[in-house]
Amino acid sequence: MYRFFLVMTLLSLSVSTGANAQQQQRSGTPEEQKACSRDVQRFCRPVIDQGDLTILSCLQQNRPKLTTACDQVLKDHGQ
Repeated sequence: MYRFFLVMTLLSLSVSTGANAQQQQRSGTPEEQKACSRDVQRFCRPVIDQGDLTILSCLQQNRPKLTTACDQVLKDHGQ
């Protein structure tokens, strides 16, 4: 579960800089976490202990299989 929250933290990054980006780095919204938790568990379980960037890469590699909600979270954060 800890890794999941780290993933959502990574997903919450925006392309903007400054204090707003620093605030967003801390966590995704509960809605964003819920949107991607199933996809992370389903497609990225084998790499869940390999770090946030690996999990993000896994989600991107499985993009066609992601739920619409998780795909939208990635799009909303420029991924």
